[in-house]
Amino acid sequence: MLARGLMLAVVLHLTFGAFAEELAVDDTPGGPGEWGFRPLEGQPSDANPPGFVWRPQKGAASYEVECARDAAFAPAAYRAEGIRYNAHCPPKALDKGQWHWRFRFRDGKGNLSKWSRTRAFAIGDGAVEFPMPARDELLGRIPKAHPRLFVRPEQLANLRERARGDLKGHFEQLVAECEKLLKNPPATAEPPKYPPGTERLSEEWRTIWWGNRVYTINVLNGAATLAFARLLGGKEEYGQAARRLLMAAVEWDPKGSTGYRYNDEAGMPYNYLFSRTYSFLNDLLSEDEKAKCRGVMAVRGKEMYDHLAPRHIWQPYGSHQNRAWHKLGEVGIAFLDEIPDATEWVWFAANVFFNAYPVWCDSDGGWHEGTSYWASYIGRFTWWADVMRVAMGIEAYKKPYFSQIGYYPLYLQPPGTTGGGFGDLAADRGSKSAVPVMTTFASQARNPYWQWYVDVQGGSQEEKGYIGFVRGALPKVEPKPPTGLPTSRCFRGTGQAMLNTTLLDAKDNVEVIFKSSPFGTQSHGYDAQNAFLVYAFGERLLVSTGRRDIHGSAHHTQWMWETKSTNSITVNGQGQNKHSSASVGEITAFSTSEGFDFVAGEAAPAYGDRLKRFARRILFVKPQLILIHDRLEAPKPSTFEWWLHAPTTMEVNGQGDIRVVNGQAACRVAFLAPADLKLSLTDKFDPPPRPRVKLTEWHLTAATPTPTLAADFFAAIHPHKAGAAPPAPARLTQAEGGYTIEAPLADGKAVITFKGEGVKALLYARDGSLSQDFNIEGSKPK
Repeated sequence: MLARGLMLAVVLHLTFGAFAEELAVDDTPGGPGEWGFRPLEGQPSDANPPGFVWRPQKGAASYEVECARDAAFAPAAYRAEGIRYNAHCPPKALDKGQWHWRFRFRDGKGNLSKWSRTRAFAIGDGAVEFPMPARDELLGRIPKAHPRLFVRPEQLANLRERARGDLKGHFEQLVAECEKLLKNPPATAEPPKYPPGTERLSEEWRTIWWGNRVYTINVLNGAATLAFARLLGGKEEYGQAARRLLMAAVEWDPKGSTGYRYNDEAGMPYNYLFSRTYSFLNDLLSEDEKAKCRGVMAVRGKEMYDHLAPRHIWQPYGSHQNRAWHKLGEVGIAFLDEIPDATEWVWFAANVFFNAYPVWCDSDGGWHEGTSYWASYIGRFTWWADVMRVAMGIEAYKKPYFSQIGYYPLYLQPPGTTGGGFGDLAADRGSKSAVPVMTTFASQARNPYWQWYVDVQGGSQEEKGYIGFVRGALPKVEPKPPTGLPTSRCFRGTGQAMLNTTLLDAKDNVEVIFKSSPFGTQSHGYDAQNAFLVYAFGERLLVSTGRRDIHGSAHHTQWMWETKSTNSITVNGQGQNKHSSASVGEITAFSTSEGFDFVAGEAAPAYGDRLKRFARRILFVKPQLILIHDRLEAPKPSTFEWWLHAPTTMEVNGQGDIRVVNGQAACRVAFLAPADLKLSLTDKFDPPPRPRVKLTEWHLTAATPTPTLAADFFAAIHPHKAGAAPPAPARLTQAEGGYTIEAPLADGKAVITFKGEGVKALLYARDGSLSQDFNIEGSKPK
């Protein structure tokens, strides 16, 4: 009996012990490139309910989630099961206050895992109610008949009437475009693949890579335009032309030159533009033609889904994937109930939107990747916002980020600004480049400040074609100038601060832009931490440098991704760990007032073990003086190189007198400390961009003369109008426990004291009377 008992115990242990271990929950926190567990533990959610996201579990067939007020879940106030993805947004709002949540999974045999550890979150008073409809409800909202994208069948009669009335101008533009397409239809032969031996990123590769995108858009956006115009009462001839283009594209190999995995820049527009045309043209297609379309899109849609799902929810930082998921959503809606997998494509896209999008942002409206990729990616997302509103009754602009989105360009690029801040392809991207997307944001979010931003820069720039027609049906927004708003703003979640003297006109503005970001230097937001830019009177003065010739080129990766290309600091000639999510900074303090702005950041973690501290503090005495204090501490004696860049020639008259002039703007830069800096000036890039890029910029390094464990840099920047003389130089004196700087100004002087972690500034008028003061106690990272 004892032997039998022991044998049974062994069997039970081997069976259930191994089983229990196999079904243990992996609670490992998110790492670099991972979204992590959401909502963030212990923090209030800005949306109610929050989107719950957890690490995908090996062997999971479905998940369960519970929420409770009590950490012991006695009882659970909310419970959901049968969840397909490692994410869930409840279909109803939760009560305000403190909450706890947990999850578990079920494997393919129906066995349950243990519960995950319990995590806390909160729903604050200001949380925006934004529940996600349950699966059956959401899918049931989509029309059974076509069209389903941008318009519903029951809206057509009204839109046809408006095409002859208040939207006649938009419709006539559509008709004009259709007439051009009839007169000069695009070529429809399948575009070429890369020839054997083509080197990736070469100029030959680039020509085919991007050329096939443009070619595909010409064919299928032309087809969608013709089909939509016919829907509104245009010529029947438009529909026949659209059908010819669509059915020509059907013949292209779905995994060939325009396949999503072969060339996603061609594959993505093929998939969503084909789907739009199919839905707009559906009543004109024969059953055989529809079957061909479904067969092609079953292959193309599956290719996208297999690449994205479910991985993208946990690892959502892929640049192209962040615009691919909602293109898949359009495909799913167009072919819902016609391709078996389409239901899942729609549901996946909806889960991404509610639980893991957008990722490069913060709740204040900031954006990590810069203005070029912001406008491009968010601009494309607005199509999905239109589609969701019409097809599923979801108002995307109620989501907290989208309710703040327009403040990013408003503060970064006051009207007339010629620079685009940090980020790939953003350097000389002026404020007018933001007008098209701001036109959409203003009308959709009903924001009067954003409408003012659009109006003072020439007025609305609605998207052309069928999307412009649909958006033209929205009511107008009355503009309001931002005179009552603070002139400066900190986007803490993305680690950027914009310090301005005015938001009304860049010609009257002096602006300091600062970066110290928890996003690191990954993706297209590669600029170094604690870097800064200075714009003045509508011109770029002190800038990040380089010009992308092609993504991933030698110049792009070895100059632009490097610290040496920005206004930051290298250590022993080495910069921060480049292009990495782990290369992080932090904005540790921010304050704004009428006369003074202050921002501080810490960037030592971005250098690995080369620095113990890199604290940069910037005091902006508006508009005449920018004071920068850098405190550097290294684990071993090191040299420190302070980099400064300009788009025009620098005149160097010693470390106390460095001049930059660009158009109507100028500045003098003076290094007040340390003494005896080694200055070096060049207009060369190492390595340079490809020959087709014609660019000259100037690069100054100011290096400490000998290795040291620590250094304090003080730099005074005096922006002024070109042709005018700056005030007399500032003077630095070292006192016990700190430094004092006395800086003459045009209408008096400023006396600033840096002592410990505190900063105190006094502004005196010419008669010696105190006119303003500023004091901040500390700016050290937590």
